[in-house]
Amino acid sequence: MSKDKQRTLKQNASLHLSCELLADTLNESGLTIEKTLTGKAEIPWSKTTVKEILFKQIMKAMYQKDSTADLTTKELQLVSETLIKYLAETHGLVIDFPSVESMAMKQRLD
Repeated sequence: MSKDKQRTLKQNASLHLSCELLADTLNESGLTIEKTLTGKAEIPWSKTTVKEILFKQIMKAMYQKDSTADLTTKELQLVSETLIKYLAETHGLVIDFPSVESMAMKQRLD
C-alpha cells in the first residue's frame, strides 16, 4: 500500500483551473480537439474535454487510475508536467500549472 498522500483539494482546484486555462489557450491558438489529436471534426475545447481527453489519458497511461481523486499529490504533479511538456513539444504552447497566487487572482475576478 502506498504511503503517498491523496491529491489535495487545492491541487484539485488547480487541476480544474489548469484545464480551463488550457482550454482557453488551445481555443485561442485555433487548436480544436481534432486538430490537436489529429482528426477531422472541429470541436472547441472546454475544461471537461481537457480533463477527460488529455489529462485523464495521460493519467491512465502513467498510473492506471480512472479518477483524479485516486491520484497522490506527486502523481497529480507529474501528470500535469507531462501534459504541459507534451503540448509544448507538439504544439509550441507554453502553459504553467496554476499557482496559489493565480488561483487567488481567479477567485477575485469571478
